[in-house]
Amino acid sequence: MKDILTAPFMVEMIRTASNMYAHGWDERNGGNISLLLEEEEVAGYLDVKKVLRVIPTGFAAPALEGKYFLVTGTGKYFKNVEYAPEVNLGIVRLTDGGTQAELLWGYSDGGQFTSEFPAHMMSHVARLGVNPENRVVMHCHPANLLAMTYVHSLDEKQFTRTLWQMCTECIVVFPEGVNVLPWMLCGTNEIGEATAEKMKTARLVVWSQHGIYGAGKDLDETFGLIETAEKAAEIYMKIAHLPLKNTITDDQMHQLEKRFNIQAREGYLD
Repeated sequence: MKDILTAPFMVEMIRTASNMYAHGWDERNGGNISLLLEEEEVAGYLDVKKVLRVIPTGFAAPALEGKYFLVTGTGKYFKNVEYAPEVNLGIVRLTDGGTQAELLWGYSDGGQFTSEFPAHMMSHVARLGVNPENRVVMHCHPANLLAMTYVHSLDEKQFTRTLWQMCTECIVVFPEGVNVLPWMLCGTNEIGEATAEKMKTARLVVWSQHGIYGAGKDLDETFGLIETAEKAAEIYMKIAHLPLKNTITDDQMHQLEKRFNIQAREGYLD
């Protein structure tokens, strides 16, 4: 078996976690990542028949039966992932209709996956239903997006249009816009179900006064989605108190649609 720490998916996961911490998105043990893996990816580095222990998930996800995930651990600091990946990360395989997770590697201190695991898995199911290539769900706490939920309407159309107007690339990067949830108790199946429902129509879901969920086909795409939305929110928070003299108009956004062959969310532009 090859050293699992040299696996491309592991190298990229560690790099992404470190970058998220460096961006200030994942203070303390805030935030979590899950990456869907193929069995053939894992089998080159692990004996997939060797189960270290079984962890109850507390929910059912039949659509993910037999699926493998690399997941950040509960209570773990992203800043420590690169120094002790085997403590802060784990690879699990879902069984029994998703109600059980077989630990194949990691969580070597006796820990387990993030408390947001239900929200992640439910979001994976939702996004796979839209795009079979989806592999990543990422949650973090970008400061400007959080700040925006205190001072801006939480109406999804208005929230999306404001972000689109802050930076030319926004409508190109996330033409489907962002969805928004009101404050909900984190770490519950209820917020997982609500997030998954929102994931059916957008890859970005803002948790008001908490953070954001992003989904994508790989770690780079998902990181870039959140990074772009956070930059737009930063610009908004810098100018929200000032008189607005210029903006990106709907006509200009229609030009961007044609130029980049994208389709803005229906009904969001005049």
